[in-house]
Amino acid sequence: MVESQRDSDGEVLNSSHSSMSSESCSSLRLSFSRLSFEHSPENLTLKPHRSSDSAYEAIRSAAFSRKSGLSFRDFKLVRRIGSGDIGTVYLCRLRSSSDDDGCFYAMKVVDKETLAMKKKIQRAEMEKRILKMLDHPFLPTLYAEFEASHFSGIVMEYCSGGDLHSLKHKQPQKRFSLSSARFYAAEVLVALEYLHMLGIIYRDLKPENVLVRSDGHIMLSDFDLSLCSNAIPAVESPDFSPDSPSPASPPNCRTPSPFSCLFRSRKVQTLSINRLFVAEPVSAKSCSFVGTHEYVSPEVASGRSHGNGVDWWALGIFIYEMVYGATPFAGATNEATLRNIVKKPLSFPTETPASVSEMHARDLMSGLLVKDPASRLGSKRGAADVKTHPFFKGLNFALVRSLTPPEIPGLRRHKTPSFRPDSANSNKGRYHHQQQQQQQQQQQSTAFDYF
Repeated sequence: MVESQRDSDGEVLNSSHSSMSSESCSSLRLSFSRLSFEHSPENLTLKPHRSSDSAYEAIRSAAFSRKSGLSFRDFKLVRRIGSGDIGTVYLCRLRSSSDDDGCFYAMKVVDKETLAMKKKIQRAEMEKRILKMLDHPFLPTLYAEFEASHFSGIVMEYCSGGDLHSLKHKQPQKRFSLSSARFYAAEVLVALEYLHMLGIIYRDLKPENVLVRSDGHIMLSDFDLSLCSNAIPAVESPDFSPDSPSPASPPNCRTPSPFSCLFRSRKVQTLSINRLFVAEPVSAKSCSFVGTHEYVSPEVASGRSHGNGVDWWALGIFIYEMVYGATPFAGATNEATLRNIVKKPLSFPTETPASVSEMHARDLMSGLLVKDPASRLGSKRGAADVKTHPFFKGLNFALVRSLTPPEIPGLRRHKTPSFRPDSANSNKGRYHHQQQQQQQQQQQSTAFDYF
């Protein structure tokens, strides 16, 4: 992870709702060792995508059974499963649950004094703020949060399948087949579409942050580098250019009135079958230098301001790594990698693709990996343009959740589940050796010394 801070986090946003005030941050703080479900257990019911989730139901039932709410001591820590740039993640479960119910959770704990020294308190608050907004099959659910004098924690769902980085290394030749890469890219694309619809630019897409649930579907993680802005939903013609209104598209399709183009007369609706739903935070801008070296976009690598286009660049790198097993611009050093990103043309391992599917995959990568963000695929209409690419031909994105994943890890009962490797963003490099991971797991954490 590379980061160059300006003032606090160096963000320059075109939105009055883009940053949290000290008052709003302080309102999140609760009494020592008490968990909050947005001030009331009843709010747990406001997650339609978790209605059939047994882990969610267990938390909900436990919250309703205690009038005073759950405390930290209602959770049993199993072991540490990872550590990142701003916190440590523990595998945990409810003490009231049996050993056979399989309801495990991930508890992320941050040391507020350490964050203050690193000037990263706003990043932790931003992640918590974003998690509270999410309700999507491919994004994490915030089950609970707690605050103490020196530490804070959040309880989220746990993914037993590890992450795509470790899963990739288990594949033949350490890369995915085109069909598997297409599946994972489609689910990541749907998750990015939802985030952008909420005005959230992810800014940290990489295989280590794409977790695999027990059913084989994905979940994006780690939102402390994300950028919040605004996105105005609209319905546009495929021929409409966001830069200039056209007669085929009503001029009020991008107005401050959300969904103004979604509800029209039946006559207009029948004529708009081929129109696209667009919700992209095109006005968001940031001057922060954040991300993982091999995944940052040219505008970030060169120190310029950036916006929503960084996520579409990262998606191109992500697909490239899934298909070919390595990123296209990696150099011998971080500095060499950044130079390659800015100056080196995109190339592929072989001169010609081996199949029509690979040809379409290369064309998609080429569109996403355009160095000029203004010309990059997805930078103007986001997922609406990416979804229509021939690489995804025949895929019904509305039903992608019902597709059978390439691999279904399942949840091993009566055993401590597998866990995702440490995905800390470090200037020392992306990848951590297994020996280093084991040494980190054996180290004593200070996160819970005060309990």
